[in-house]
Amino acid sequence: MSASLALTLDQWSVVGLALALILALVTTKLRPELLFAALALVLALTGLVPAARLPQLAANPAVITLLLLLLVSAALEKTGLLAMIGRHLFRPGYTHTLARMGAGTVLSSAFLNNTAVVAAMAGVVSRQPDHLPSRLLLPLSYAAILGGTLTLIGTSTHLVVNSVLSEQGRPELALFDFLPVGAAVAVAGLGLLLLLARTLPVREGEATEEPPYFIDAEVEAGSPLIGRSVQQNGLRSLQGLYLAEIVRGGCLIAPVAPDQTIQANDKLVFCGEVDQLSELQRFKGLSLFAGSNGLLGSNLVEVLLSPTSNLVGKTLKDTEFRSRFDAAVVAMRRRGERLSGKLGGITLQGGDILVLATGERYVARRSVNRHFYHIGGTVLQRPLLRWQEGLVLGGFALALLANLTLGVSLFITLALLLTALLGSNVLTSTDVRQRFPFELWVIITGALALAEAFSQTGLADTFALWMQQNLAGGGVMAAFVAVYLASLLITELMTNNAAAALMLPLALGLAEAFGVASMPFIMAVAYGASASFISPFSYQTHMMVMNLGNYRKRDFMRLGVPLSILYSGLALWLIPIVFPF
Repeated sequence: MSASLALTLDQWSVVGLALALILALVTTKLRPELLFAALALVLALTGLVPAARLPQLAANPAVITLLLLLLVSAALEKTGLLAMIGRHLFRPGYTHTLARMGAGTVLSSAFLNNTAVVAAMAGVVSRQPDHLPSRLLLPLSYAAILGGTLTLIGTSTHLVVNSVLSEQGRPELALFDFLPVGAAVAVAGLGLLLLLARTLPVREGEATEEPPYFIDAEVEAGSPLIGRSVQQNGLRSLQGLYLAEIVRGGCLIAPVAPDQTIQANDKLVFCGEVDQLSELQRFKGLSLFAGSNGLLGSNLVEVLLSPTSNLVGKTLKDTEFRSRFDAAVVAMRRRGERLSGKLGGITLQGGDILVLATGERYVARRSVNRHFYHIGGTVLQRPLLRWQEGLVLGGFALALLANLTLGVSLFITLALLLTALLGSNVLTSTDVRQRFPFELWVIITGALALAEAFSQTGLADTFALWMQQNLAGGGVMAAFVAVYLASLLITELMTNNAAAALMLPLALGLAEAFGVASMPFIMAVAYGASASFISPFSYQTHMMVMNLGNYRKRDFMRLGVPLSILYSGLALWLIPIVFPF
């Protein structure tokens, strides 16, 4: 007979808040950082977590280590290391290319930010001529996840697990504690990707075709448009079309200001709805012609909107995009389809692909690198000097080596490296402000606050005791498997970081209830929370490649389900062997 579960009022309150968070994340469009911030404040206001604990959780050394790692990664991206790796991975043979790309991505993701790795590799994938992007990009995202399981710094999930352990006064994890299990699942996962990748869809990318969304028009001599501004001519209020550029005497004018005066022989470049050509036919002295004239691409860049950008959920008009970035959006693409309606009124989503007509000051706007990943090959950052590149790469290697051989905390080594990068002008204070992962910091702090409530109210111990009593027939192995599967389910519904923070207190309580070592349960949470293979919305790199590869949800299911089964089977088999109960 199963044991009953009796909870106190405080415990029911925590359960209710956790369920409300999951429901809001799944069913609403509210940004995750807002939901986690609200959760942390409610926990503090109700006294379920002492208010003084919130700043302590935010300043957790493991959390700060994660923030430092992401800031240092900004310097690593400037070195061009990832682009150099990407250029040497592709071969005419599909299987050979997939194997090299997978192995290179796994090794890179073990030490570098997964999102940066996928963004850099995706740009090369989109430009290489031998293979369709749809045959490579989804395996690329999966390989980045597999690579993240190799080390403590390979994924934020592991660092969140480490931060919970630190908050509870337990020994922290070492850099290569994850390597034995991670190496096995990475090799097996790559092998499965090689076997199944040929089932990926064959979809022609739009990048190889003449862009269908450019409409050119020439201002004829004697046109009534001449001598009047863009605004006065009504060229700013067209139905479904947008004036993006003016080509004048072989030079480009972009973005086009409302007070820009129209001159004879100007070539006007419109974008938006091609079926709205009739809008232009009503202007006298404006002749239309098909195709492009070769000049249009000289200042166009293709970017992917980061899922963590604060532009997500807003329209271009709301963000004052033109003045903010000195760029005009001339086209957008979402999940392989061009968006309908005026571009300025479309709500942006993470993973949207934008084609930008940039002005002279665009490159100087450092904030672009926080919001966009450039996938069209345009180099926007100032190149580092050779000694600066050596400082970045050598300093990062020394930071890891000092932690591994001398036991120096990553918190210290990364803080010293960041100081050196700032002092040598590799990074500037503006870089740090623009690349600071504030949203991720808020999410992790909120998740840690919920984990704190689970522990402080005794809910984790109560659930652990209840599970121990009900799983007594299956023993500790049944509890171990249950923790893993629960972590996997939560990461598909919420986020990997939230899954790790929520499940770890329960896992630790179960280990104590059964009187066994806690490390197998810690690893079950870490690997279960990292298993984001099935849902395209469970991991931000999936959202990136979903647009670039023109994927559907079923594509993730076709490849992700067998990969998740193999990954989970190996993890559940190997963890108890490497970390005995």
